[in-house]
Amino acid sequence: MITADLKQIAGRSYPARRRTQNLVGGASPIQATNFSLGFVTLEPSGGQVPWHNQDQEEVYFIVEGTGEMCLGTERRTVSEGQAVYIPSGVFHQLTNTGQVPMTMIYCYGPAGDVAHWHQELEGTLPRAGVSAPPLPAGASPQCTEPPRS
Repeated sequence: MITADLKQIAGRSYPARRRTQNLVGGASPIQATNFSLGFVTLEPSGGQVPWHNQDQEEVYFIVEGTGEMCLGTERRTVSEGQAVYIPSGVFHQLTNTGQVPMTMIYCYGPAGDVAHWHQELEGTLPRAGVSAPPLPAGASPQCTEPPRS
């Protein structure tokens, strides 16, 4: 039996103030062909999964906290216990708007890497309204800051 223990997975921190821990796929001991699964912690007051898209379809399940979900031209408040379906190719962003850490589980398929992880670390994310569609009106700004040296 192969297991992955969230308490033992260090994960990776990103410039947009979040930590991602792969439970299935990535550096996890569990590898699947049809999906990847992970746990994300967004720091209070602005931690973010920045505006991006990917080939895989995906679901975000909010475990704890409150945030702003942008999906295509829509913007909505999401909170614990809610799941959001993200179709393949649609730009999306999740921002923690609360004063406590926000946690969520993502699941996307098929399995594989997603470009936005590398783009964020390199400071090359497509910019909303420039090289990507604009964010919905009133949305939190996209974090495109490269990592600090």
